[in-house]
Amino acid sequence: MSRIGTAPRGRALVVLVPYLWLLFFFLIPFLIVFKISLSDDVLAQPPYAPLLDLSAGWQGIRDFVAALDFENYAFVLGDSLYVQSYLQSLGIAALSTLILILIGFPIAYGMARSPLSWRSLLLMLVILPFWTSFLIRVYAWMGILAREGLLNQLLVGAGIISQPVEILATNAAVVLGIVYSYLPFMVLPLYAALDRLDESLLEAAADLGAPPWKSFWLITFPLALPGLIAGSLLCFIPAVGEFVIPDLLGGSDTLMIGRTLWTEFFSNRSWSIASVMAVLLLIVLVLPITLYQNLQARSLEAGK
Repeated sequence: MSRIGTAPRGRALVVLVPYLWLLFFFLIPFLIVFKISLSDDVLAQPPYAPLLDLSAGWQGIRDFVAALDFENYAFVLGDSLYVQSYLQSLGIAALSTLILILIGFPIAYGMARSPLSWRSLLLMLVILPFWTSFLIRVYAWMGILAREGLLNQLLVGAGIISQPVEILATNAAVVLGIVYSYLPFMVLPLYAALDRLDESLLEAAADLGAPPWKSFWLITFPLALPGLIAGSLLCFIPAVGEFVIPDLLGGSDTLMIGRTLWTEFFSNRSWSIASVMAVLLLIVLVLPITLYQNLQARSLEAGK
């Protein structure tokens, strides 16, 4: 009886651990940021009001709740600067994700179809950039994309352009930096999905007279779709809130939300506006995850 009673408790404890993790490291910090977003900026420490005074009892709690409002949300959503920051972040992230798909899918497909003895080496080459600091790699692109940098020298030497062009401090440089930095996050899920592909299905399609392109669209692509969606989310979600790459490779007209949020928090010292932007950013990023989970749930129900 003791073993029977201990087993459910052990299973409940294992299930409880991730919920506690989400409670302490996601829900509670989010509620704190959400409370600050409903507050007003003040020249004090902490630089926002109201503050909850439990010593005043229920009257203090009522006064605290009554002082909270959504004026900061109306201000952010009504200001073209912040709206443009969100739209530009979504546009750059979407373009970068599309380019990552176009580059990452052939790489992952080639890795999955390569001989078994080569796959470990190819996988290590994909992961190899992670062995170097992310910040150092982005700084290296600053030297490559500069007006007198390596890329301009190669283009001029090859006769493609007659004089150096401005690549650094543009949105194109930001997209290039995101594609380079996040490429492994696209390749690895795609490789995992394509590596499990049963080649006998392709052989059967070929025996039935299907050309290679038709076998790809009817067999390979649908089976690789979960990896494609996972890789797209892994790249799109952090790219929307990216700060380091736009700050180092972007120009003054690069208005990505991570950079704007940093400016509000550290330069303008507006904790409430920065918190509003963080909450709205989280809402924007949660939507694609929720849609993906709903699609997964529907596909599992259809499979049953």
